[in-house]
Amino acid sequence: NKNSITIIGDNTDLYAQGYFEYDSKKSGGVTISHLRFGQHPIQSEYLVNIADFIALHKPAYIGRYDVLEGIRPGGVFLLNSVWNKEEVFEHLTEDMQRTIIEKKIKVYTIDAFKIAQEVGLKTRINTIMQVCFFKISGVLPEAEAIDLIKKAIYKSYHKKGDEVVKMNLTAVDRSLEALEEVPVPDKITRPAPVPKLIPDEADDFAKKVIEPIMHFKGNSIPVSSLPDDGRIPTNTAKLEKRGVAELVPHWLPEHCIQCNQCSFVCPHAAIRPKQVLPADLEKAPASFVTLVANSKNDKNLKYRLQVYIEDCVGCGVCVETCPTKEKSLVMVPLEEERAAGQNDNESFFEKLPDSWLDGNKIETVKGSQFLTPLFEFSGACAGCGETPYIKLATQLFGPRMIIANATGCSSIYGGTFPVSPYAKNKEGKGPSWANSLFEDNAEYGFGMRLAVDTIRKELLANMNAALAAGLEPELTEAFQKMKELWNDRGDEAKKLAERIQTLLPAALARKDAAYPYLTKVVEFQDYFVDKSIWCIGGDGWAYDIGYG
Repeated sequence: NKNSITIIGDNTDLYAQGYFEYDSKKSGGVTISHLRFGQHPIQSEYLVNIADFIALHKPAYIGRYDVLEGIRPGGVFLLNSVWNKEEVFEHLTEDMQRTIIEKKIKVYTIDAFKIAQEVGLKTRINTIMQVCFFKISGVLPEAEAIDLIKKAIYKSYHKKGDEVVKMNLTAVDRSLEALEEVPVPDKITRPAPVPKLIPDEADDFAKKVIEPIMHFKGNSIPVSSLPDDGRIPTNTAKLEKRGVAELVPHWLPEHCIQCNQCSFVCPHAAIRPKQVLPADLEKAPASFVTLVANSKNDKNLKYRLQVYIEDCVGCGVCVETCPTKEKSLVMVPLEEERAAGQNDNESFFEKLPDSWLDGNKIETVKGSQFLTPLFEFSGACAGCGETPYIKLATQLFGPRMIIANATGCSSIYGGTFPVSPYAKNKEGKGPSWANSLFEDNAEYGFGMRLAVDTIRKELLANMNAALAAGLEPELTEAFQKMKELWNDRGDEAKKLAERIQTLLPAALARKDAAYPYLTKVVEFQDYFVDKSIWCIGGDGWAYDIGYG
């Protein structure tokens, strides 16, 4: 689009401006290009509110955003999609169909992704969509526009080699042949359903804040709906289901050796293994294929590798990492996996019990990946090298993690309002996360460590005071055992902490001499097991911005 506005500005008498809106996702984010040109001077930067031409590069946005908002009567809508011209209209929502019919919009379609794949550009469709714009708009004679595009291609890509230039030039010619006008009926046909983004049981924050922002309607949110203390709930990135990948991994179980390396390297926790009891598979979808688990166990466990296709960003790192001679994962179109029932498979997979580790040790690559990741579906770049480490840390320590985060990449993909990729397990436990400045994260995290140590010291003092005041035998025994396990962070300490929490209400109800001490124990009961405190940061914290 920058090339397009440059071509118009340099080769016509028109005034031209390109202005761009970006969301905060680092991968699969939305960019809205506002291209303005005309015979009068442009005095400032403007968004285009009334458009003659709207192009949609990702069909996943249909129904999620009001794509045709502000289109002028008689305007043009260009759609990149896999559907042929006879199918396109029925894949638009009712609101879009109504707008097109009432405003007499001309609709064009092209499968830009297919052309990009065939000429070797992979998922890069910018050149293809640029050609379509000039062919449809008529702002320049077609032959002249194509000649200028080809010159711009050479200027942009010649340093990358003749092959890259050739691929783009081929894409130009292929685009001219493949662009089709969509027949528009006189009345609304069978429209596509509007995707439901937020479940009915979601909380007020999700409904009043997250959902409008998902639809690009954030400016409509009243201040009264926003948190007044800077806190937002975690476990919300999973609501987005962005569907931004053109290609997603498809599992080929016949080749799989169950090494879990694909899950280990996935930057977005979008591919996950589980070991499953046979009894839990009785109501599995027909396409929910499993293998006999090759881990040593006495439960006849089954093995399933599940791809979260709507959350995948299509980086392909899992395929690259797969060590089998014939790859156990191949990249296929997202629509193909939707049609194969992978969304239903994911829903079933999610409901299965987590973390059957039989035959595996959590300190191994394979074993660690059977633990639930509590960092998922972030806005990090496709193929990010940082997030797999954070994900792994949450698998090992997540239910008791407190994270001090330094401003930088990790604050963008880790805490962009309004959703959080930090998640909760089925018991409602997960990391707590807070962001600081570039440079002071060590002090920030150290303060958290001191605070937790102080709280635990006070908790222990009140436990001792309650014991001295007298407690029921069962709680006395539990407190004494907790003191023995005070520095233990393993399963025994965690189970004992849960047991004490079930005994405390009855002890409080007696309101005896131990009551004032037990009230403090209840206040700090989440600290029976020590917290795992982490400082996470990047180049800003390390004082090497501009030097790395």
